[in-house]
Parts: sequence; C-alpha cells; structure tokens
Amino acid sequence: MFQTKGPTLWELAQQALSSTEKGYDLLAPKFEHTPFRTPDDLLLQLQPHLGHPKRALDVCCGTGAGVRMLKPISEEVVGIDLSAGMLAEGEALCAESPGGAAVSFQKGDALDMPFDQEFDLAVSFGANGHILPKDEPAFFGSIFRALKPGGKLVLLTGRNPGPLHPFWWAAKGFNAAMHARNALVDPPFVMFYLTMTWPELGASLEREGFTVEAKSGVFSGMYRGALMVVATRPA
Repeated sequence: MFQTKGPTLWELAQQALSSTEKGYDLLAPKFEHTPFRTPDDLLLQLQPHLGHPKRALDVCCGTGAGVRMLKPISEEVVGIDLSAGMLAEGEALCAESPGGAAVSFQKGDALDMPFDQEFDLAVSFGANGHILPKDEPAFFGSIFRALKPGGKLVLLTGRNPGPLHPFWWAAKGFNAAMHARNALVDPPFVMFYLTMTWPELGASLEREGFTVEAKSGVFSGMYRGALMVVATRPA
C-alpha cells in the first residue's frame, strides 16, 4: 500500500497522536508517497469536465495535486490548507509542474476562509473525512461565500456501500478507533471514512444555498463508481 519512500508505521503513529494540523506537518515530506494522496489518474479524468475557470480555488489543497491539475486550464489558482508543511511541499512541487496559471498557496482554515465572491470554481479532494458533521455548514458556507454568483464547487464522492460490503465494516472499525483515540488524547485528530456520501452530501450543500447535481459515468477503471458532484452558487 505504501511506497518505499513513504512514512514508516512509527511515523504514522506519531501523526495519529498529533493534532490534525501538526500531524500533516509531520507527514508532509512523504505525503506524495502515501495512498492518501489523490491519484493523478482520477484528477486527469476529471480535468476535462471543469472547463476553463479564470480563478480557481483548491480547498484543503494538501501538497497541491489539485492545484497542479488546475494549472493548465485556469488563469489563476489558489490553494488553501491548514498545514504549513503541506503547503511548503505544494509550492515546491507546483513550481516544477506544467501549466501557465499564476499559483499561490495560503495557510488558512477551510471553515472560515477570507474570500468573498472571488472564484469561478472551487474544488476539494480528500478533505471530506477531515470535516466533522457539525462543521459541514461552516465548511460549505465558507466555500459558498468564496464563489462568485454562478460559480461552481466540484467534489468527488460515492454512495455508502452499506453493511453487506467489507469496506463498510473496515470504515466503521477505523472510525470507532478514531473516536476512542480522540476521547483519550487531546488535541483530536480528525479523520473519518464514509463521510459526505451521496445523497446526504447533496442535502448538506442545498441547505447552504447551492443547487446540486451528481454525475455518474464520468470516471472509468477503478474509479468508475465515483460521483462528480457539482454544486452551483445561484447567479
């Protein structure tokens, strides 16, 4: 599952016993070599469906895989993340990647971003499990404010597989362990699976004022079951 350049089990344990921010600071130098990084193949399949936004925002951008995907199709791309370590890696990697867009990285809280009607497109990959259900209104509300009228948020998700699927049990077991860890260790580390699945995700987005559409058949291969969710801020 992990590449030879990826983190050791000890390093992962150190991350898990840290706060979410500090944990990703620790993981940042090796994050590109973990299975947590959004795959390039998935992003390249998504890219043709995003148009050519003038200004694009990658929320919880991590080491900038989404930013690098947006560079060839945008005029300007901003990546925002809570982890300074992840942002530093993203800046270094983005400097070597193709695409003519102006790129900047900014440290900030996705629940309260300092943007007001500035972006034509927002994306977020891999952040779903780091947003607690109680924080979804703040998360989606912050993105709604950042988008221009008519701007779009694109997210990737799937349907909850239910208790007949082995992954459902694995995810429930992992989530139970994380809840126990957070009850015993402070500060908490927020990372859970099977969050923001469809159709619950659509309902959450609509409550914040978006109009929402879920598109299937966008992806092929091992990602063919993924849904592309397009949430639009009304014009």
